[in-house]
Amino acid sequence: MHRKKDAAPCVFMDKPLAYHESVTLETLKDEVPGREEMNDQQTFPRIATGIAGLDDILGGGLPSRQMYLVEGDPGTGKTTLAMQFIIAGFERGEKCLYVTLSETEAELYASARSHGWDTAKLPLAEFVPAEASLSPEAQYTVFHPSEVELATTIKKLTDLIEEKKPARVVIDSLSELRLLASDTMRYRRQLLALKQFFAGRDATVLLLDDRTADGADKQLQSIAHGVLRLEKLQRSYGVNRRNIEIVKLRGAAFREGVHDYTIIRGGLRIYPRLIAAEHDDIFDENRVKSGVEALDTMFGGGISRGSTTLLVGPTGSGKSTLAMQYAYAAASRGERAIVYSFDEIKRTACMRAEALGMRVNEQIEKGTLAISQIDPAELSPGEFIWQIRSDVNDRDTRVVVIDSLNGFVNAMPGERDINLSLHELLAYLNQKGIITFLILTQRGLVGSMTADVDVSYLADTVIILRYFEVRGEIRQAISVLKQRIGEHEHTIRELSFGGDGVRIGEPLTNFRGVLTGVPELLGDDAAHAY
Repeated sequence: MHRKKDAAPCVFMDKPLAYHESVTLETLKDEVPGREEMNDQQTFPRIATGIAGLDDILGGGLPSRQMYLVEGDPGTGKTTLAMQFIIAGFERGEKCLYVTLSETEAELYASARSHGWDTAKLPLAEFVPAEASLSPEAQYTVFHPSEVELATTIKKLTDLIEEKKPARVVIDSLSELRLLASDTMRYRRQLLALKQFFAGRDATVLLLDDRTADGADKQLQSIAHGVLRLEKLQRSYGVNRRNIEIVKLRGAAFREGVHDYTIIRGGLRIYPRLIAAEHDDIFDENRVKSGVEALDTMFGGGISRGSTTLLVGPTGSGKSTLAMQYAYAAASRGERAIVYSFDEIKRTACMRAEALGMRVNEQIEKGTLAISQIDPAELSPGEFIWQIRSDVNDRDTRVVVIDSLNGFVNAMPGERDINLSLHELLAYLNQKGIITFLILTQRGLVGSMTADVDVSYLADTVIILRYFEVRGEIRQAISVLKQRIGEHEHTIRELSFGGDGVRIGEPLTNFRGVLTGVPELLGDDAAHAY
């Protein structure tokens, strides 16, 4: 064993894990020698992984003193996750050890520094072939598994564990042990022996596997107490999408399903799948005004809190402007509102609103209004939903505008469950008392029009906007097609915009077929109405 000459020694401290929460696990009578007296009520503390989103998925962290498998293809972030796990333990005063069988110490330290981590918090034991090693003076611990049998390598590993007695251990990666084993049976037996060795010690172990074996290693999954799977999905354009799934976790509850994550400076950022049923607040169910009296009249006095409004119509018909009117009115009352813009850059959105008399720049400076320009090529559904949740929870946002659903759907090509994601998001916002506006652009300008996605059933209120032609002039019309809460007008009114803002005209009683785009004038004096 060689110790780095100029590096600060790794200091291990014994400290009670007072921060842990307990979890009831299945009995381990047959797995843990000397613990036959344990019963089904035996509890083990959960330990934080160092990744907030992962702890949320796990219900507080990993049950301690167990062995876990973290599997994923190269580039999915297994090593980054493991380093965060070790650093989190070190910062809590636990004894920790990161055993590397593939990457060198220099490579791991370089990776840690790229995330801004203190390498002194990452105690390493390096088991690498001699030709891949640095000089002995530059090593913390150096063994050469390529020159010995698998059993000898594991023996040296267990001796090191006995010496250090760490509470957290990472073995990176199992592919090197698999190469040293002469056959699958021997490899499995050695892993079972390794599991038995750790079962008699208070150590939580992460085994990293890059899935280089042919097919899924079901045997390895069966040995582990829990399995975390990381995947990287390629997209035809933009960044790759990454997700994590808890394949199994014996005797402990966790949040099932696939969860998006990204790798940024600072490590993995995981976005737990939203479950609306877990979030329910009490709020004042009053109606919210738009600042345009005639528009509020169409809704029977305003739009109810905790509801979703869908604005549907062709491009340029005024959908974004109406939504901005509600966001601006809320900001003027001191309530925070945010517009997520997929289709329009922030500068042009502000210019358009200012031209209609809405002082949005003033509200943005006050912090009551925000316009977030979304880059579709850099987004995953989980990340976008997490942004909205953060705005609602951390900044007390009361009005949310998504402009538009077309941009949102186009940002998620190949997503099969986009409607389910939207359903959970809208249910969550409604239960929080948030007023949500969704903008959906239909294909076509007049006559029959279609949309890329049908979400009308998700909305509490549906506003339909149309162009119609009168004597060679194109005009716009607005109507409330549906409102679940309270009475609303069933009329069709003319909609126009000017320097004084949004204007709502009288009901178009002299026309028939306005929604078709080519209405018919009615009555002898219909021509005098315009």
